[in-house]
Amino acid sequence: MLADRPYMRRDNTSRNWSITIAILVFNVLIFFLQYGNGRNSQNWVLEYGALSAEGLKRGYVWQLLTFQFLHAGLPHLVLNSIGLYFFGRALEGMLGKRDFIRLYLFSGILGGMLQALLGMVWTRFAGPMVGASAGICGLIAAFSMLAPDSQIYVWMVVPIRARYFLPIMSGLTALLMVTSTESHVAHAAHLGGILGGVVYLKWVLGTARPLFDWARLRRKAPRRELVKAISSKPSFWRRESAKPSDSPQSADFISVEVDPILDKISAQGIQSLTDRERRILEAARAKMSKH
Repeated sequence: MLADRPYMRRDNTSRNWSITIAILVFNVLIFFLQYGNGRNSQNWVLEYGALSAEGLKRGYVWQLLTFQFLHAGLPHLVLNSIGLYFFGRALEGMLGKRDFIRLYLFSGILGGMLQALLGMVWTRFAGPMVGASAGICGLIAAFSMLAPDSQIYVWMVVPIRARYFLPIMSGLTALLMVTSTESHVAHAAHLGGILGGVVYLKWVLGTARPLFDWARLRRKAPRRELVKAISSKPSFWRRESAKPSDSPQSADFISVEVDPILDKISAQGIQSLTDRERRILEAARAKMSKH
């Protein structure tokens, strides 16, 4: 149904303020708090805010949330901010602010839990963990499932379609989690973040699209059939065919005008719409609200 599409919900089109920008600003403020008083502030923030298996054993459960807003230096903050900005802005328009922030925090928490649980078994996963990477991995997974035909630019240079990027990223992350001996990169948290994005989108929102349409790939092209040519001359006995209704509630209007716009949002994001396309969506939404 048209009303079931997430793009047609009223709260998804609000452009008054951006929660993605709010998170970025908050991260910068926390960064100055973390490093503002030298070694003293760093040690205190890491002890109580960074996520670790030891901290969870002490009952510091808030670390599952606070670690997502801390960073290990300026380059770490800048790289995470770039990923959060591009994927966050796109998903905020697709899902709305409330579902976006829930997806982001849920992915970060799930990624942190996976890293911490493994840290209770293997010491190379047990170190203190900071950063927004787990939540951002969840955003990437959700974006790839909502807009699988979109292009993702690796290192801002190499274009890869989202439907291929997600399985490649997941496989490499799982491989590095098993084989890498570097303890300063939380590969388990990244994998948990990816799983968080998939789980939230598929089982909480139920809006995930399949990355690959296997049925269409297996389906053979239909055979061409001969069609009868219809005379364009007017006939006295022929009744004039009814013109398709322009009502936003009619099936013709939805299939001809609204559905292509929704497909465009799915592929490119709601920010890609023109003013005319936005007016058509508003007209359809207003009509549905009266029925």
